[in-house]
Amino acid sequence: MGALGGDGGGVLCDWIVAAAHSHGLGVQATQIPGVAQRTGATTYYLEVMPAAGPRASVLALNPAIGEVDVALATELLEAGRMIFNGFVTPDRTTLIASTHRVLAISERAAMGDGSFDVGRLLRAVQERSKAQILFDMDQAAEESGGVINAVLLGALAGSGRLPIPDTAFEAAIREGGKAVDTNLAAFAFGRGHARGELDQAVREHRKRQTAAQGVEDLIERARNSFPASSLDIVEEGIRRLRVYQDGKYAALYLDRLEGIDPLLVREVARHLAVRMSFEDVIRVAQAKTSRERLERVRTEVRAKLHEPLEITEHFKPGNEEIAAILPPAAARWLMARRKFNVSMHVRSTTIWGFARLRFLASLRWWRPHTYRYIEEQAEIERWLASIKAAQSLSPDLAREIAELARLVKGYGDTYARGLGNYRRISAEVIAPALAGKMVPRVAADAVANARVAALADPDGESLSRTLAAIAA
Repeated sequence: MGALGGDGGGVLCDWIVAAAHSHGLGVQATQIPGVAQRTGATTYYLEVMPAAGPRASVLALNPAIGEVDVALATELLEAGRMIFNGFVTPDRTTLIASTHRVLAISERAAMGDGSFDVGRLLRAVQERSKAQILFDMDQAAEESGGVINAVLLGALAGSGRLPIPDTAFEAAIREGGKAVDTNLAAFAFGRGHARGELDQAVREHRKRQTAAQGVEDLIERARNSFPASSLDIVEEGIRRLRVYQDGKYAALYLDRLEGIDPLLVREVARHLAVRMSFEDVIRVAQAKTSRERLERVRTEVRAKLHEPLEITEHFKPGNEEIAAILPPAAARWLMARRKFNVSMHVRSTTIWGFARLRFLASLRWWRPHTYRYIEEQAEIERWLASIKAAQSLSPDLAREIAELARLVKGYGDTYARGLGNYRRISAEVIAPALAGKMVPRVAADAVANARVAALADPDGESLSRTLAAIAA
């Protein structure tokens, strides 16, 4: 079993041991603590044997490759690690894992989207295990009020792979004496999910329906205009931009996708939705004061409804962040001044603190008049124009130009650095390619190499070397 720190792997191990003992089975457990793996990943290994026979059984202290019957993981990348290490095999292993992700430090530190490809992980799970039980256990724990380890225990019980009845696992939870009621609820949720209940799918469908209210016509338009393979991304982009700004802005999203090659719509739609919902203080205030966020925080700290909860938000806006929501002329004047930052602590659970944030969030109507909005829309139009111009030359080149959107993210120094790198690549590689001065295949490779160099080195030295090599 692979568990992250804070996921209760040790408690889960104790529950399994107690349940096995109560049912007259021999059991042995060992654990290998890990370090520097996000919150500290620990590997647990258990062997469960039938009741003692005439000769004593000798149990192993560590797993052997190709001889693991059940593998558990509290997070998807941990499942991938077990597959990579050879402990999950298609002829034997049932893999039970949560599909949610907790990003590793290397993923968080990447200049662009450094997250590991979830699609590759899921394909590996399907190909390298005999059977799979996969669902978002973190969400299940939140909805049941329990902890992810209890959901995972329920999924293990529901798999039927251990000769231990459900009642033995439930008794182990009760004997542990830790949040018994909520852990039993989480256990029941995990067990039911492993046995094919569709409650979670129904809930997710209802959430999507709620988010789609007010944009049904746009979703219908998308279904009539774009390939079926791209609709999951396009529809999510519509819902995202409706919440971010309004229905008119979501309609602009669809307008911009018109004329994109059907083979490229999915990738362009994904990046376009992110670029159009850029981060500014208005968006931050929206997120900080949302009901879902408050409920999530209360769940994470295990605060009951009658218990007081205080949240203090830490802000440190500087020239760029303040200028982003000013009219262009005022913004340029402010950014020409000496750099400064203002440290602010806002208690969003007080009336005054919440009101201040809600006021900022209510400024969505003002966003189209702000410096950052106007600048961002101009950049987006230039990016889309390059993609459309490249389509007639080479789909691969157009796809690589679309991927360059990964460089532009965040705000402040991160945004300025990423945008600067994007503009260098655009001027020194894309413009010559669109002017016919580079063979399209060579241009596609050059854009890809420049993008990788920019993402790998925040200081830009690697990009400079790559651009020099391309020019030569």
